[in-house]
Formats: sequence, C-alpha cells, structure tokens
Amino acid sequence: MTSTTSQRQYDPVSVSPLSFWAGTAEEREKTFKTLRDERPISWHPPIEGGLMPPEKDGFWAVVRHEDIVRVSKDWQTFSSASGVLMEEMPPEILEAGQSFLGMDPPRHTRLRRLISAAFTPKRVAKIEHQIRQQAKHIVDDLIDTGDCDFVQQVSKRLPMWTIFEMMGLPDEHREEAAHGADGMVSWADEEVAAGREPGQVVADAMMTLLSLGLDLAAQRRASPADDLMTNLVRAEVDGQRLTDEEIGAFFVLLSVAGNDTTRNTISLTMKALCDFPDQRQLLRSDFNGRIATAVEEFVRWVTPVMTFRRTAARDVELGGRQIHEGDWVVTFFSSGNRDERVFEDPNVFDITRDPNPHVAFGGGGPHFCLGNQLAKTQLRAIFNQLTHRVPNLEVGEPTYLVGNFVRAVKSMPCTIGAHQ
Repeated sequence: MTSTTSQRQYDPVSVSPLSFWAGTAEEREKTFKTLRDERPISWHPPIEGGLMPPEKDGFWAVVRHEDIVRVSKDWQTFSSASGVLMEEMPPEILEAGQSFLGMDPPRHTRLRRLISAAFTPKRVAKIEHQIRQQAKHIVDDLIDTGDCDFVQQVSKRLPMWTIFEMMGLPDEHREEAAHGADGMVSWADEEVAAGREPGQVVADAMMTLLSLGLDLAAQRRASPADDLMTNLVRAEVDGQRLTDEEIGAFFVLLSVAGNDTTRNTISLTMKALCDFPDQRQLLRSDFNGRIATAVEEFVRWVTPVMTFRRTAARDVELGGRQIHEGDWVVTFFSSGNRDERVFEDPNVFDITRDPNPHVAFGGGGPHFCLGNQLAKTQLRAIFNQLTHRVPNLEVGEPTYLVGNFVRAVKSMPCTIGAHQ
C-alpha cells in the first residue's frame, strides 16, 4: 500500500467490510446518517472483497448531498480517469469495461458526442415504441404465468429486451449477454462466483460481452440493419468515428448499466408500492398526472447505483478535510438521497415529492447518466401496465446481491391476485 499521511485515523464507523454491504439498505442508512450528521467527509480502510491487493491505504467517504454534487461536477479536481469503482482494478479491465464512464474531458466529451450522435430522433422514437410493446408483452406473460419470481418474470426481462433489441443483438445471444452483465458487478457474491476467484468472474464476464459486441459491430459493418449498432459504426462527429475498442467498451457499459440499474429500480419500486399502499392508490387514481414526479421518486428511493469513486487530481479542501492529490474520494449516492438537509421525510416514499433533486443519475456534471431518459421511459411503460392490469400484485422480501456498486435484487416472490 502507498502511505499518504500518518495522522489520518480511520473512522470508527466503517463502511469497508463486506458485512456492511451484505446488510439491508435500512441498516446501512443508520451508519450513513451518523456520518452525515457528525463526519460528512470521513477516512476508511480499503474496501473488502476486491479483485487485487489494494495499493491505496484508504478512501474518503462523501455522504452529504451538497458535497456529492460538488465532487460530481468538479471533474477537473475529482477525476474519473483512474476508474469509478471502490476496488483496485487491472488497467485492461478499466479500459475495456468502463467506456466513457472512466474518462474525463476532453476524451470523455468526444466519445460521448460520438455515441450521442447515434441516438437520432428516429432511433429514439423507435426505441420508445419498442419499450411500450415490450412492457405489454411482459405483463401478458406475467398474467399467463401467475405467481412467480418477479425479478425473472418482469424486472429482468424489460431492460434486457430493450437494450439488446435496440442494439440488434440476436435473440440467441441475449441471455448470454445478460449473464455477462451480471458478472461484471457481482464478483463479491459467493453464489454468483460459484467457487471462482473474483478476478475470474469479471474476466469471464468481460470477455463474453466484448466478444458479443465486437462480433455484432463487424456484422453491421458488413450488413447494416435498422438498429443502434449500425448507427454506432456509422456515427461521425468532426470527421471522427468510433474505434472497435470504443464500440466494444460501450457495449459492455450499456449491457451493465442498461440492464442492472433499471432492473433493480423496477424490482424495488414494486416493493415500495406494496409497502406504501397509499402511494400505490395515489398513482392508480391519476397515473398520467403523477407518473412524471413518481418516476423521480422511484429512482431516488431505490438509488440503484450506490457509489461512484473519483481520484483527486490536486490537493483540495472538502468539508473541512484536507484531500491530497491521488486520494480516492467516493460519493455515496444512497446517503445523498436520504439527506435530511435536502429531502423532507427522506425515509418516506412519496410519489408527489417535488422538487426532487436526487443524485440517482449522478450528481450532475459531465457524467450525468446518458441513459436517464431511456430508464424513465422503461419505468413509465412497465408501471403503466402493472398499475392498471395487475392492481392486486404483491411481492415478498427480496434476496439481495452482495456488492457496493449496484443495489441489486437476485429474486423476489410475487403473487398477482385478481387482475384486469
């Protein structure tokens, strides 16, 4: 490990053990509240369960909403170029798996512009139509199936279907790609690892996704089709096009971010609607009038991406603490979205909450989630179907994935009751 300064003391309330992340969000919130109230910028040991021995001797935890927004927007001070996860990662995994998520401007700006150029108005309109049709079919199947695992039958299917259909990935490869996406964020979960070392879990997942993405790009160069991959291989800004490596890395990022985040938001929003039946009735009574603010509360409440790491590019003071160049600074979105300084009654699920300046899509700045509108479209579509067609659906307790990046649900039983 590299030593920074000898006077640093690890916080007595640690967020580093795997046991902390194996607990519930409610249990973690007790710790976050203590830190928000007493030590909003705190120093912690390296996170447990990493892929390789830590080189850093700790990281700064940023838990207040105000500080999270500051760190997120100030990319010149708090860089993403060295990775965004809380664990040490081999450089080849960072380069191949994080795409523009692990970059700073101007490289980040160039790549994001190229990818955005592929989302033409015609492409966006087609994707939105696909999502509405997919949501309908999924609820058709749910009604036909009856009582089941909600994750497998509903929340897993929509984002996987949306992402891979819009990319043009053939049906026979979609389950393989979804399995690869799961592996990228679940190496710390013993059930998922199934005896493999964490590094092997990530390497297997990475190779699966890169291979599928590069093969599809080659196919679309040879035989263009009406899909996003064709747009990506053709996208051009100021005479520049995406390289194979950039396309492959974006396919990995889209597969992971597009699948896991929306999947878990659907699952845990359904749990919240069951736990807060007054809010469910409120949504049902005026779906079109309330869904816009409701969706913002869905993502605040769930906060599917829990953490995001930066590296200090210079010495800086943050919240009264001295941060040194090279220090890791981790923003805890889960904590920021429960900050009483910003949200009234933050532990209450309120679909009418407005304004709702949550940080579930990032705290602003260049890394604000590119797919936020896609996610909102999916949430509107699936809850329109669920609210009106299976109004008596109830879910049981979720089984969670152990990890510090994505708040992931592995399974959650449901009963559909009487339906329409």
